[in-house]
Amino acid sequence: MAGVSWSESCVAIELYESFLENPNSVDQHMRELFEEWGPPPTDQETASGNRVSVSASQVEPSSNQMRTYVNAVKLADMIRRKGHLVSGTNPINQSSKHSEIFELKRYHLTEDSVKNVPVDLICPDAPAYVKDGLDAINYLKDVYTKKIAFEFNHVHDMEERQWLVQMVESGEYIPSFTKETKVNLLKRLTQVEGFEKFIHRTFVGQKRFSIEGLDILVPMLDEAVRDVVHNGTKHVLIGMAHRGRLNVLAHTLNKPYKMIFSEFLHAPKDLIPSDNSTGTKNGWTGDVKYHLGADRQIRDENTAEAIVSLANNPSHLEFVSPIVEGYARAAQEDRSKKGFPKQDVSQAYSVLIHGDAAFPGQGIVTETLNLSRLKGYQVGGSLHIIANNNIGFTTETYDSRSTTYASDPAKGFEIPIIHVNADDPEACIAAIHLAVMYRNKYKKDFLIDLIGYRRFGHNEMDEPAVTQPGTYEKIRKHPTVRAIYAEQLANNEVIAASYGDELDKEFQSTLQADYDEIVAKKREKTFELSPPDYIVNGLPKLKTNVALDTLKELNEQLLNWPNEFKANVKLEKILKRRGDAFKENGKIDWALAETLAFATILHDGTPIRLSGQDSERGTFAHRHLVLHDRSNDEVFTPLQEFDGANASFAVYNSPLSEQAVVGFEYGYNVQSPETLVLWEAQFGDFANGAQVIFDQWVSAGRAKWGQKSGLVVLLPHGYEGQGPEHSSGRVERFLVLAAENNWTIANCTSAAQYFHILRRQAKILQKNAVRPLIIMTPKSLLRNQDVASTHDAFTDGEFLPVYEQTGLGEKVDNVERIILCSGKVAIDLADQVKKQDEDWDWLHIARVEELYPFPKRPIRHLFSKYKNLKEIVWVQEEPKNMGAWPFMESRVKEIAPEGVSVSYIGRTHRSSPSEGDPVSHKKEQLRIVTESLTRKH
Repeated sequence: MAGVSWSESCVAIELYESFLENPNSVDQHMRELFEEWGPPPTDQETASGNRVSVSASQVEPSSNQMRTYVNAVKLADMIRRKGHLVSGTNPINQSSKHSEIFELKRYHLTEDSVKNVPVDLICPDAPAYVKDGLDAINYLKDVYTKKIAFEFNHVHDMEERQWLVQMVESGEYIPSFTKETKVNLLKRLTQVEGFEKFIHRTFVGQKRFSIEGLDILVPMLDEAVRDVVHNGTKHVLIGMAHRGRLNVLAHTLNKPYKMIFSEFLHAPKDLIPSDNSTGTKNGWTGDVKYHLGADRQIRDENTAEAIVSLANNPSHLEFVSPIVEGYARAAQEDRSKKGFPKQDVSQAYSVLIHGDAAFPGQGIVTETLNLSRLKGYQVGGSLHIIANNNIGFTTETYDSRSTTYASDPAKGFEIPIIHVNADDPEACIAAIHLAVMYRNKYKKDFLIDLIGYRRFGHNEMDEPAVTQPGTYEKIRKHPTVRAIYAEQLANNEVIAASYGDELDKEFQSTLQADYDEIVAKKREKTFELSPPDYIVNGLPKLKTNVALDTLKELNEQLLNWPNEFKANVKLEKILKRRGDAFKENGKIDWALAETLAFATILHDGTPIRLSGQDSERGTFAHRHLVLHDRSNDEVFTPLQEFDGANASFAVYNSPLSEQAVVGFEYGYNVQSPETLVLWEAQFGDFANGAQVIFDQWVSAGRAKWGQKSGLVVLLPHGYEGQGPEHSSGRVERFLVLAAENNWTIANCTSAAQYFHILRRQAKILQKNAVRPLIIMTPKSLLRNQDVASTHDAFTDGEFLPVYEQTGLGEKVDNVERIILCSGKVAIDLADQVKKQDEDWDWLHIARVEELYPFPKRPIRHLFSKYKNLKEIVWVQEEPKNMGAWPFMESRVKEIAPEGVSVSYIGRTHRSSPSEGDPVSHKKEQLRIVTESLTRKH
């Protein structure tokens, strides 16, 4: 190979050596080349006349031909890998960067040499008009560098990647665009643009977070919905931020224009004609119009019945993503029979619309992407669309991400990526087709980076030219996608030149008529911000006790394991001892009470889903719902197999995420209101990793959007000397958010109390009064016999909001001090009272088990029994500015008898929840208990 550099002559040899070691380590086309022609020739082989071995039917290539073949294949592979870097996907700012990377001379090729390369070596799926190697190279450039570009190289599964390449290079993914479909697409773009123009002109200065610059998003959603519903999907679930939301509501969700106009005019809702196809979402305090969701029922003679839903979302952008995934998983599962729920991923399709600054900027995105292939959370593939207008509020892309593309975080999860120019409607629709095809085949996520621009400022009151003068000079001169597409169709003689403008005028007239009707009927709106009576009146009285025979029978079934199953020896002994709990004078501990609560709930026909970090075993090795065979690692879950189960049971160890998992479980519960959904924190304070979900959805979702939830949150809580991060479940944060009976907050101190509150929660799930349940659960107390309960507490009892300590307060005339407390400190106090042989007639202790709603009546009744009462003391382990005291102080003082003092005993004000040193902890605990039990003289 005279005249060839050493590096050039070695390229093929190095690739061939990689091929011999692992055929899959080289590109598909290079692999086919080596399989057909064998090893490349060396300089020595050429000089000595040795030839490459080929089959009799093939002509042996020369060394120069072989080098040309290798370099041509390298160029083709580079186009596939790097074509996106020189593509025309940005409608405003086209970059010439990287424009030289596909020059033939960089690969030691000429047009004449490439022509002689077989087409099949370069692009086996090329169309028939591609006649030679040069045609094939130019065809690949056309496929990979125009207004749609592809990134598939990070998809490690060879079969998937080859399928994607085949779809793209064959053009099989591109739908047929008839004259009718093109005209309909233009009409839809006219509606999208016309709606924004009308609002901009009519409601001057009002925020709407316009879609303009990404108008094609609505037709893309139309296409996605149409495709999946045609294939039998029953639920399409969409999550998005506020940018373009009103347009999606109007067109994808069919929210009437009149209803949207009335919201701008603050008109009463009763002015809007009823529309059975649209269900809007509102609570009693409500939310701004660009945060609201809606439901649309599809009833079309050509498609199956389906529901399209847009999730409510506050201004926290990406945090809706795991919630929508939870909706989808719930809609896919049949929970009517025992065992794991039966999942059919074709039943629901989730579509998540992201912002270009938020996708790489907010960690909730990657937390949610990480759920995509986990058995407890996967939904058979979601469609991700980045609504990419190349700016975040006023922040440029170079200040908002460290990556080339907004979509780059998805590469770590091997999600195929398409970049597409939002000004090319047909390319955008084709991208949707490929996404749906991929999901149907591989049941995995797919991402479309829809690259456009933002025609106005972040909101319509901003002047974007203040911070981006150059960009907005270009945008103001740039035609809209409707105008571009109308001109394209006219030039191709699909429509008359005037047709586009005629459509626009006609649609503006329609909007004006709807607006005029609302204005003519407008009257003063009456605002009612109070919750409905079924919220105000609290929970109904419910029977939660269970007959002893039923409990015994269910317990025996749970301990009846397959003969061949061999659990851990120590664990087997521990669990089998649960049978002793039902002997005479036996007691039921916390873990068994929970298991029996689950078993009875399943027996009643209510499905259960529990997740959290280490929830199968339990952080504190107490639960053991999933047993592992010591000989073969097979698992057995008694709650899925026992005879008395009449609904599904699912328990999952979650990934190391709070925000995404809590969001997912909340969404699952909202979509599946009949299911008891529980999330457990590894330690209670880890819930602060999900604070946005608690603040924006769990606590306030019903008041803002009328969105019901019965989610149960289990937060291990208690001061045991484990330091600031493993002591407090931060009950104060939940109490600060407590109002309007928005949730129940409890801190139970007996196994029976926990049993009853879980059963009560299961019974209210489908009632109007349903609300989330936050429980501070024990850690060291899990095995404390003072927390275990006797049989009668389960068979005859109920949940008590206020739980009086037995053995105290019996001589009502002698009681001078009442201690109110909650949680573990109550057990510490009871233990100390038991140890000290003293006259305790002067003292009574009551545990406030339900912190919210504040149990005003039972506490007031308790006070009224003791006529010589002098003082009420709130005792807690937490610092004075934390725990329940800041919430309780005013409420207890309000109902305290006249002349009776109300005071506090506990830790002083602290910035950190607890001490880090266990010795200091013990001293503080002892001080609190001693001071609480010392009588004043």
